[in-house]
Amino acid sequence: MSSPSNNPPPRLGNILVERGYVRVEELQQALEAQCQGTGKLLGEILVELGFASDDQVIECLATVYGVPYAKLEPRLADPRAVDVLPREYIEKNLVFPLFKIRHTLTIAVCEPTNLFLIDELRSLTGLEIQVVATSAKDIRRMFTTLPDSKTFVIDDIIDDSGQADVTLIETSIEDIGDANEFAGQSPVIRLVNYIIYNAVKEGASDIHIEPAERCTRVRFRIDGKLYKSLEVPLNLLAAVTSRIKIMASLDISERRLPQDGRVHVLLDGRKIDLRISTFPGSRGEKTVIRVLDTRSVSLNLRDLGFAEDVLTPLQAGICAPNGIILVTGPTGSGKSTTLYACLNEIASMENNVCTVEDPIEYHLPLINQFQVQERVGLTFSKALRTLLRQDPDVIMVGEVRDEETARTAIQAALTGHLVFSTLHTNDAPSAITRLINMGVEPYLIGAALNMVLAQRLVRRTCSKCREVYDPPRPLRKALERMGLVIEKFTKGLGCRKCRNTGFSGRVGIHELLQVNDELRDAIVAGGTVAQLRKIAATYNMVTLRYDGFRKVREGLTSVEEVIQIAGEIISLNERRPPGVRDSTIGLPPLPVKADPGEPASVES
Repeated sequence: MSSPSNNPPPRLGNILVERGYVRVEELQQALEAQCQGTGKLLGEILVELGFASDDQVIECLATVYGVPYAKLEPRLADPRAVDVLPREYIEKNLVFPLFKIRHTLTIAVCEPTNLFLIDELRSLTGLEIQVVATSAKDIRRMFTTLPDSKTFVIDDIIDDSGQADVTLIETSIEDIGDANEFAGQSPVIRLVNYIIYNAVKEGASDIHIEPAERCTRVRFRIDGKLYKSLEVPLNLLAAVTSRIKIMASLDISERRLPQDGRVHVLLDGRKIDLRISTFPGSRGEKTVIRVLDTRSVSLNLRDLGFAEDVLTPLQAGICAPNGIILVTGPTGSGKSTTLYACLNEIASMENNVCTVEDPIEYHLPLINQFQVQERVGLTFSKALRTLLRQDPDVIMVGEVRDEETARTAIQAALTGHLVFSTLHTNDAPSAITRLINMGVEPYLIGAALNMVLAQRLVRRTCSKCREVYDPPRPLRKALERMGLVIEKFTKGLGCRKCRNTGFSGRVGIHELLQVNDELRDAIVAGGTVAQLRKIAATYNMVTLRYDGFRKVREGLTSVEEVIQIAGEIISLNERRPPGVRDSTIGLPPLPVKADPGEPASVES
């Protein structure tokens, strides 16, 4: 420690401000939070609020108490020095011996103010102690350099206090044997819990746990894009995979074949559904976890980003007495969320609403939901045929996968039922030709089909770092040829809220094809996709591309996002559909949430 001085020691907050780590207003906010009697230190509050990092706080604390600060690296430590203390002690107290010179041991600690710990170190080693301040994260990382280390390193690891407890609803498997004994130990359980907790906290839809060349990589899919979350030692892959298999009641001894399972966990008191998929690879098993968090999903049609000229006819269509309504789009485009929102609109005690799904993603009140079990022969088509004997008013089929399911759904629509389902097509008119290619006669499609809704999800521009910019002149001219007058183009610069991507959340863009008499005649006559699209355009069908650029005009997303999702616009030379009004001359404003930065839809 430095020698005493008559001058008072500098304050932590002042040093943080002087070094540019925090702003004055952020420091003031943290001080006010500390005055509320939370019992937490100023540095802890600054880290919790995201105003400063652990490294910055420790560096400034070292200055306050007159001790050196070091960013630890393996080359700084003498491998022999670690033997002066028991391994259990250094891991429990988060200390790391660096080197010994004569009778002085230099040791890294994350709490340079803990005088009791320093006295204990002096007593245990019989040496003089020179303290070096560093972060707990760096000390944990140094643990992995020790021989036979089973320690993993995670930034901001969740402690054992249960701050983010993940509890299995089902009973875990006991006595799993020596090969998987490590998977049941606390560190691996905490690691898996941390991964799940962090994924839910950040709004991830999928977790990818995959073996890389030198580590196990964990990535989250957030707003449709994959981001690296953390890396852990490669030798932990088998233990982590076994722990996940135990949670999902899978066969932990089978590593040669893919496996699928499901698990329900409680996180912060609420239920989260996880769908597990494992697949053996050249370096080991890869695990993908689909996160189904009902709290992050709005099942109100008005919250899903529909424009009024799409929402109004859709709401009218879902109240029809019979017929088929199809929602199309690629995997992860929000089709299931839209269907659930439609069913929510019409579910009541007077209606018998039934669904056939694989799997059931969200459980809804007043709706009878049935799970497909292909292993025992309960396929979509068989379940649908059985369901017709259950006196349904409305039926939702998770997906039309084959001719038999398509024919059964059409027969249900023709016999007085309203049927909802999904298809994987690029746009709305293509759904008709897709059914024909499955083997369904055109006259049946023309008689049963009511409407087709095609949709995609585009990332929302972050409301916190959004700014106006001037796009290239050719792009502006191309939009004007479409009849879109966009006064301001916005994009996100990138900030802490949006992980420096410029986007936060997603919003849907839609294309609604309403089947009228002229379209029915064209379907029966075997019209092509181009012919069907041309007829629909005369009846003011708004395309995906046009709806996307309307949302650009509203400042909800960027031009680049719409081009990436809906295709190039300059080469297509698409014009405004006849009769569709632009917002500059009276189009009703798009329904949006109060905070445009919040996600309006999540992928299904």
